[in-house]
Amino acid sequence: MDALLHLIQTYGLLVVFVSVFLDQGGLPVPAYPPIIVTAAVAVDQQPSLALALVPILLAATLAAVLADSLWYLGGRRIGAALLRLMCKLSLSPDSCVLMTRGIYARWGAPSLVVAKFVPGFAAVATTLAGETGTGPRRFAFYDGLGALLWAGVAVALGAVFHRAVNDLLDGLETLGRYGLVLILVLIAGLVGYKLLKRQWFLRELRMARISVAELGQLLEQGDGPTILDVRSHQQRDSSGWIPGAIFVATLGDDSLTGIPPERREEVIVYCDCPNEASAATLARELKRRGFKRVRPLAGGFEAWRAQGYSVATGEKAAAMLAGVDPIDAVAQS
Repeated sequence: MDALLHLIQTYGLLVVFVSVFLDQGGLPVPAYPPIIVTAAVAVDQQPSLALALVPILLAATLAAVLADSLWYLGGRRIGAALLRLMCKLSLSPDSCVLMTRGIYARWGAPSLVVAKFVPGFAAVATTLAGETGTGPRRFAFYDGLGALLWAGVAVALGAVFHRAVNDLLDGLETLGRYGLVLILVLIAGLVGYKLLKRQWFLRELRMARISVAELGQLLEQGDGPTILDVRSHQQRDSSGWIPGAIFVATLGDDSLTGIPPERREEVIVYCDCPNEASAATLARELKRRGFKRVRPLAGGFEAWRAQGYSVATGEKAAAMLAGVDPIDAVAQS
């Protein structure tokens, strides 16, 4: 175990900092195991518990805040475009859809305190903080508090279970090079599972889309379907919406009662997500609840606007144009 101990003692803080920075930066690098192992080894090597754990806690917290700050700055500068890219590249695309926006829209900056404990939510939440105009000081306070809490739990786990962790290190030392192979296999298995989960999710969302041209033709004929807009209100305020769309913040048990039965025969749902993920998720749930024909809009709102179709703007809610009340419910997934 001497070789492993030497590596952890020499490079432990660096490994913690880099792994946390990459993990919070969006890469599939596990951050908690290095923190736990480094904390466990430090407890046995340092006479003072504070001297052993405080540097690890500070390194992990600083790395998390730095990574989050980059997402925050990106959100302030390129907002929606960055969110679309994040969802497109994410190993957990389901975290980029309706639930994420719903949580931040409801709780705002305080949600950053627990964001890191929700898989896939942290980077999206910090980007949303920038996109929605959360002030730098407010962001720094809640994000720093969340990073400290998140890192503190990992450090505490390493301190409490330090004997078990050191026994595990003894076992890996006994295995020699095979121990390193085992660690690499476990990491590869974790990434592979997330990739497989992504493919399952995307396969579930494959369903018939309606093109922008088809929707435009239906509206011109005066026989338009019910249109649901599942974007955040900030996006609608900044870019507008399809005329006649009903605002749907998130989905709940009784949220769709405002739509009359005769308007449930043909429903179109749109968002601004890659693969229309939010729209497809909502469409799938609507079909489960008895709506007859539900189709996401291919390309979402950006495709509608890019092809030159009319866009509604202003302070009046789109739901008023559709003749029903706006829908605002609690997200379910």
